[in-house]
Amino acid sequence: MAILPPKFYSGDTVETARALLGKYLVRVWDDEPLVCRITETEAYVGRMDKACHAYGYRRTPRTETLFGPPGHAYIYLIYGMYHCLNFVTEPEGEPAAVLIRGLVPVWGEETIRRLRFGAKGAEQLSAYQRKNFLNGPGKVCKGLSLTRLENGLDLTAPPLFVCDRAEDAGVPGDTPLSRQIHVSKRIGIDYAEEAADFPWRFYLEEKE
Repeated sequence: MAILPPKFYSGDTVETARALLGKYLVRVWDDEPLVCRITETEAYVGRMDKACHAYGYRRTPRTETLFGPPGHAYIYLIYGMYHCLNFVTEPEGEPAAVLIRGLVPVWGEETIRRLRFGAKGAEQLSAYQRKNFLNGPGKVCKGLSLTRLENGLDLTAPPLFVCDRAEDAGVPGDTPLSRQIHVSKRIGIDYAEEAADFPWRFYLEEKE
């Protein structure tokens, strides 16, 4: 299994956010690998980014994971109901992370669907549910059964890790569609003053 090493996460956060597009996130759940292609990310850099929880090196029990070594999961709760998955980046002591905003299922879709929507089969999902399967950080965590219990997990070993290729995760090869990378402002951070305009959101538009 060729899992991305800690070094992958130790560099510039914005570059890492872009480099994660097209990689494969693997969540081992109940002994089953749930494999998804990463399609949307956002970068957050504490030393100068007012949208980051640890802006200005603000260290609290909630942000402690951000100050740890790169290549670990930072999972937090928003609105008291949605969890968000982030990958800690940059050298230890520099609070920064990449938020995983969107995924496309590659393997284990039936299980992911059950975790996300309950016992519904694919034919029972509405067009809206199919379109909005894993296109948001809360949906990502629900579909992969990730909560604060997984905060701090090492991303270089099961049960949560990232690979370059689907084959590296031990599942049949995935053939991504041709891709166009888009760059924009991040979502839902209007409060962050000048940081609200940073072009630190990256996403794939996949076309046949």
